[in-house]
Amino acid sequence: MRLGGRLQAAIEVLDDIETRKRPASDALKDWGLSHRFAGAGDRAVIGNIVYDALRRKLSLGWRMDSDAARHIAFGVLLSDAELVIDDINAALEGDKFAPEPLEAERMAIWQARDLATAPDHVRADVPEWCIPHFQAIFGDAWVEQAAALSARPPVDLRVNTLKADREKVLKELVRAGANPAPLLDTAVRVPPLRAMGRHPNVQAEPAFQRGLFEVQDLGSQIAARLSNAKPGEQVLDYCAGAGGKTLALAALMGNKGQIHAYDAERARLAPIFDRLKRAGVRNAQAHANLSELVPLEGQMDLVLVDAPCTGSGTWRRRPDAKWRLSDQQMERREVEQREVLDAAKAYVKPGGRLVYITCSLFAPENGRQVASFLENNTDYSIVDTRPLWQEAVVADEKLAPLFKDGSTILSPLSTSTDGFFISVLRREK
Repeated sequence: MRLGGRLQAAIEVLDDIETRKRPASDALKDWGLSHRFAGAGDRAVIGNIVYDALRRKLSLGWRMDSDAARHIAFGVLLSDAELVIDDINAALEGDKFAPEPLEAERMAIWQARDLATAPDHVRADVPEWCIPHFQAIFGDAWVEQAAALSARPPVDLRVNTLKADREKVLKELVRAGANPAPLLDTAVRVPPLRAMGRHPNVQAEPAFQRGLFEVQDLGSQIAARLSNAKPGEQVLDYCAGAGGKTLALAALMGNKGQIHAYDAERARLAPIFDRLKRAGVRNAQAHANLSELVPLEGQMDLVLVDAPCTGSGTWRRRPDAKWRLSDQQMERREVEQREVLDAAKAYVKPGGRLVYITCSLFAPENGRQVASFLENNTDYSIVDTRPLWQEAVVADEKLAPLFKDGSTILSPLSTSTDGFFISVLRREK
């Protein structure tokens, strides 16, 4: 496919997402199934245009003075694809599958508009109703912090120290362009895409098949580190999902002690079995039935709660989610978080730790949940995560989290990670 056909396909996918209010991944998958002639390179470019358009839908639309998918897709080519209008027009000429060229009047608007003069939520590329939630955490810096959630993300990898070290993984991934990641000496990073390129499929690498590394955002890796899991401890990963943090905890514990991985949704938990085997983890067992956790009540040194949340901290990777999110959905997540915390506390032994994590940057899901929990559970106190941070990470003068009321907040702008909230609570008695 030529650029014109790829651009038109992206426009059609964007219209489908908007009309049917469906996830971008589903719309792209369906387009691929109905256009089997499209190669991997075609699908990569189409996906790039779609995701870039969703990441910066407001700012691109403001510069074009239009929220039409066609105009926003052209905006992606003019910004992220690093093309000029003459190159675009030349590429579209003679292509029967291409959309109509961008109107001269529209191009003039694009060139005349300075994004620095746009409304705050447009510069931040977030729904206007989200403003108070970002302000509650970041204050006057909220626009820059939120805008960083619309950038292209890297691919982060966690070195499985049960089988390898970082140097070994880097040698295995030379062709993928992998480099040492900041902050952790067990993290590797493939940089964000440039223009219309595509990331290498690191999961097809022999090193991945041998369990030398896992794909995991640097922020998620740091969250596992701040739990301070020790060899020999008894650990419950209460919302384990596919097991990313379970695997990280097993490596931190050197396969010593015991990890119980539980998730209420069996389908989410299903991948953990193959992942544990590939990683060489011997000290973890998965539970799909809540009744199996009864013997663990009051016995755990550490209970990790990666709580259900809005996922606002992951908008770089799932930008379509921010346009589907509503106040009502966030309120439902807050109820779920309270229920999960109330359930998880039953497994913490006196002197044990309850670690509350979200991939959200909204205060009601984070600090306010912790404050409410402490108010209702006077046998718990908060552990200052600043010393844990200083012990766990490699110092970088350019990257520092926000420490707030004893908790740690990560963000793309501050720590070059997805957005995460981490709070450590100790049961005193």
